[in-house]
Amino acid sequence: MGAFYYHDELPGTFTDEHNSGKPVSLEQLEKIGVFYRHFETVEEVDVVAKERNYKNRDEIVLSEATFPGGPEALQAKLEVFYKEHLHEDEEIRYILDGEGYFDVRDDNDRWIRAKLTKGDLLILPAGIYHRFTLSNSKYVRALRLFKDEPKWVALDRGTDQAESSFSRTEYLRSVSVN
Repeated sequence: MGAFYYHDELPGTFTDEHNSGKPVSLEQLEKIGVFYRHFETVEEVDVVAKERNYKNRDEIVLSEATFPGGPEALQAKLEVFYKEHLHEDEEIRYILDGEGYFDVRDDNDRWIRAKLTKGDLLILPAGIYHRFTLSNSKYVRALRLFKDEPKWVALDRGTDQAESSFSRTEYLRSVSVN
């Protein structure tokens, strides 16, 4: 089952747990538009996929043992994923095996860390700033779902493209954050 807490902001590697000991409730996540459920089977995910009109899916495996280019290439990819960004579409992940962290910004611009393990489904709304990394296990196998063609271009925080994007504007309006 997923664990949600404020990031401790202490030094260390980004794959460290960074648990501040301050939990975040599912209600707090819902307030910022984040959807979380724990499902034992992919068939349960299929129900949500149908309700939300996700037509396509693929699998991603991030592992030091199998990543093209080896551990150094995986580390470089994780550094890209960990840069704060947003997407024009929802980001949907169902963890099939392993674990990882999604960090999202709350309405006070603090990092909330979502520790996801097998069976966790997380949906981040379009326009929310976030980042991703593996845990120290350095392994996750996840199902990625999307409506049509994925729009996974990362718009980095602080750029005009991100700040003025339609998805960011709509996200802020939907959660009443100015």
